[in-house]
Amino acid sequence: MSAEHALSRERREKVPWGLLGLAATLWVVAYAHLTAFADWGLALTGLEPSAPLGEAIHFFLYDTPKVLLLLVGVVFVMGVVHSFVTPERTRDLLAGRRLGIGNVLAAALGVVTPFCSCSAVPLFIGFLSAGVPLGVTFSFLISAPMVNEVALALLFGLFGWKVAALYLGLGLAVAIGAGLAIGRLRMERHLEDWVLKVQVGTAPGLDGGTPSWRERLGAGVSHVREIVGRVWPWLLAGIAVGAAIHGYVPQDLMAELLGREQWWAVPLAVLMGIPMYSNAAGILPVIEALLGKGAALGTTLAFMMSVIALSLPELIILRKVLAPKLIAVFVATVAAGIVLVGYVFNLVL
Repeated sequence: MSAEHALSRERREKVPWGLLGLAATLWVVAYAHLTAFADWGLALTGLEPSAPLGEAIHFFLYDTPKVLLLLVGVVFVMGVVHSFVTPERTRDLLAGRRLGIGNVLAAALGVVTPFCSCSAVPLFIGFLSAGVPLGVTFSFLISAPMVNEVALALLFGLFGWKVAALYLGLGLAVAIGAGLAIGRLRMERHLEDWVLKVQVGTAPGLDGGTPSWRERLGAGVSHVREIVGRVWPWLLAGIAVGAAIHGYVPQDLMAELLGREQWWAVPLAVLMGIPMYSNAAGILPVIEALLGKGAALGTTLAFMMSVIALSLPELIILRKVLAPKLIAVFVATVAAGIVLVGYVFNLVL
């Protein structure tokens, strides 16, 4: 190897720690000045902060950079983490696991995988065809969209660590419990025939050996481009809806419809969420606005969990894999768990 070639390779593999430190510093500075930015932007409009339109615009100007900053930071870090764990390794780790341990492991893996409800379905099919038990695969399918790292980071940033921790614990409980229940029902016969016939070979290892740190950081950047690039329209739409709720929806109306005093509020919120489709980044600003108008925390989080774990597009895709009876059992089991979570949140917070 020539000296020139060796020098060129060294430059390509050099880790840009200085650039990473600068980006982190700019992130912290921007996050610390969110309120000032929103105040400045509202002042440019000439609107009063107490006016409905002024409240809506201030909410939008504050939440848009806040959620984007949280999303970019978390997705970058998890992109680096994911460079250590491939989907094939995840599949092999679950293959052969029994109910119980397998459900706990699958639910935990779902937390650190960057899948929405629809994109988790192909991996779900791969798990089934690799011999992973049906109940274990359902624990992953529920956990991956509902209790992912983006949802947890945004909950932590918006509502604090207690809400995030309780959401993590109860969300995992739903994923594990629903997977166990479906596994005990022995409903493999309700899988579509083609799924049972698919054979998946041994998962390959990492091509090219262990990635360098420069490659891992590059994976984090690619992760940001892919995920943030995919979800930002949902994010802006969710913040716009939240801004409208914050500025124009009467507080008494939200408290009446989604308050903790109404026993039917939690089941109603779950039913309202199922036909919708969004992700944690898009729906959390709506949740923040609902809470600001007096809705109960457990009720609003039950709504969020049903939107991202029981979305209609996900169910349509699952119909290619599951018979209607198994889809019905899946929806009923998960919905019951979410309703229970909503009631628990309303009781303890």
